[in-house]
Amino acid sequence: MGNSGMNGRQETPGPYRGLRAFRTEDRDRFFGRDEEAHEIRKLWQSQRLTVLYGASGIGKTSLLEAGVMPLLSPHKVDVLPLGRVSYGSAFPRAAIPLHNPYVLALLVSWSPQIPPNRRADMTISEFLRARPVKRDAYGDPLPTLVAIDQVEELFASGRQRQLHRDWFFDQLADALRADQGLRLLLSIRTDRLMDLLPYEWELGNVDRPDLTDLTDEQEPTGTEWERVPLEALGFDSALEALRGPIEGTGLTFAEGAAEQVVHDLIRVRTRTESRQLVQGVEPAHLQVVGESLWRSLPPETTVITRRDVHQHAERALSEHYDREIKQIAAERFDGDDRRLRTWLRLTFGDRKPVRRGAIKTAGIGRTVIALLVKRRILSADQRMGEGSYALAYDRLLQSSQHDIGRVDATRRRLRPEDLLREAEGALGEGDLLQATKLAEEALVRSEGNDLHVRAQAESLLGNVAYEHGEVEKALAHYSAAAKSYETGGAPAAVGLMLMAMGRLRLAQGSPAEAVRDLRAAMMRVPTDLTIQTELAWALWYGGHPDAAVGVLNGVLDKEGNNVGALLGRGQMLAGMGGRDEAEAALRDLERAEPLRWPFAKVAHALALARTDRVDEAQQEMVEALAEAVDHGPLLLYAARVEHLAGKFTSATGLARRAISAKEPALPGHLARPARELAAL
Repeated sequence: MGNSGMNGRQETPGPYRGLRAFRTEDRDRFFGRDEEAHEIRKLWQSQRLTVLYGASGIGKTSLLEAGVMPLLSPHKVDVLPLGRVSYGSAFPRAAIPLHNPYVLALLVSWSPQIPPNRRADMTISEFLRARPVKRDAYGDPLPTLVAIDQVEELFASGRQRQLHRDWFFDQLADALRADQGLRLLLSIRTDRLMDLLPYEWELGNVDRPDLTDLTDEQEPTGTEWERVPLEALGFDSALEALRGPIEGTGLTFAEGAAEQVVHDLIRVRTRTESRQLVQGVEPAHLQVVGESLWRSLPPETTVITRRDVHQHAERALSEHYDREIKQIAAERFDGDDRRLRTWLRLTFGDRKPVRRGAIKTAGIGRTVIALLVKRRILSADQRMGEGSYALAYDRLLQSSQHDIGRVDATRRRLRPEDLLREAEGALGEGDLLQATKLAEEALVRSEGNDLHVRAQAESLLGNVAYEHGEVEKALAHYSAAAKSYETGGAPAAVGLMLMAMGRLRLAQGSPAEAVRDLRAAMMRVPTDLTIQTELAWALWYGGHPDAAVGVLNGVLDKEGNNVGALLGRGQMLAGMGGRDEAEAALRDLERAEPLRWPFAKVAHALALARTDRVDEAQQEMVEALAEAVDHGPLLLYAARVEHLAGKFTSATGLARRAISAKEPALPGHLARPARELAAL
């Protein structure tokens, strides 16, 4: 809208949210969803599982945060913060022990004040059990309500993280079985609803008896879950959502002006869709138009007239999408918005949905597609079976006549800490390129000023390098972060950086350097047991198994149920000594169950075999081998199981694979027994 929109309101928080989701603190500005909020609250409190689904941008997050959460009485329910299955953070990812990324992200969203490395070994059930029990006036425990937003993120990686995804849903089911008062709500985009189906069935039937166990007189109980669609706003609800936020601001709509806005938005929706739908207003469009009106009118304006609507609101969406296209082009295509517009025109020129499969070969990139959906340039669609995308607003295909300087000005106003938060968001969404750009810009702008921001930016860049598998680059960034934290007097943060560096050194096959970094980390954070557990592994890989077990003994003396230490000690003892060590390994590993990691399973199998339970051992070993291919210690343990079973040819083959394995390679103290088995 050029410079005409620059006035006093530009710099003050407005009553409309644009594309930003409403939060709980915005509940006084959230209108138009009262009926839906009460329905969701009722179902969430009464059903074991509730699934809320709707299109991207339809307002699911806003409904939960600003509509449903404020309706929940703390005297009747115990409700956790809205959960997520992905997160972006400057916390050094390399410092986090082996973990399920979805489970960890959920636990971090429920308890952001606890460092992620201390949650890595915890299951969902363990987390919920560890929380204080809240009770009603009669002393009975309150129902626990948990909601997980944007569940579609679980399916973004396809089959790449299938095991993690299955384990995540298994943990949710276990939590529901363990607590009859637990109520679960899942919020998901409509186009991913089919992906959720098999898991939804499991979660919705946790209370049903096994049908094979029922007698002839018994009947299976009904399911305890509900699906709730979230649709576009109806006319009256849209009017309420438009008028409500400006009550008390000194600004009102003249007669017929608000109705004109809603009529225009309904026509936009009907024109844009490729088939006739029930007429309604997309909340995102309404918020964009409302925000545009708020920022465009002169400060002295008290009444929004039909003329104002005609002058500003009717072109607000076009200008909004024009700015979005230019911003995305600035971020991804060096400002070449024509390239992006041309791709959009060639792909969606006939304004019909396009199958996902066809878009994958278009050369635009998966992360850019995800960004286009997030920014509401594209809407995700499920009409064509496998899923497809369509334009969210067809006028964006028109050529731009506006100046991109407005976009650059917005970026220039961001502080280094704001850029860092945006970088964390991009990292959480798997957008590593954008995370890098934003973190590097935060570094430049914080030059010589804020050591804390500089340290966080370096750590985030280390996380990006870690995700790319660029170990040396990650080490350099973590080292720079450690120096900034050291200068700024933050020893605990320095300890975490050193822990990350130690784990990376170990992954490089440099256990002596890893021990050095981890001991330095312990000096700064002597109470962090995860650092001590990692030190034990560095000692073990460095050829000092007895010292490693000694460190873990110390950890377990301080915290007897520390899962990471139990797993570590059990895995180490399984390969040491005789029957006594094997029995001790079984005790540790069985206390740490369920065993999900392949090496833990094979260590358990070896301990079983060494206590004369060879058949059980072989079955467990085969299952674990299907999940891991180049893990040196795992392959050697498997070779030992086969040797104890009398399968010498198989034992020899596995031992040879163990000798050549790289991820990780065999520790030095296991190389000799591996060679002996390989020579059979």
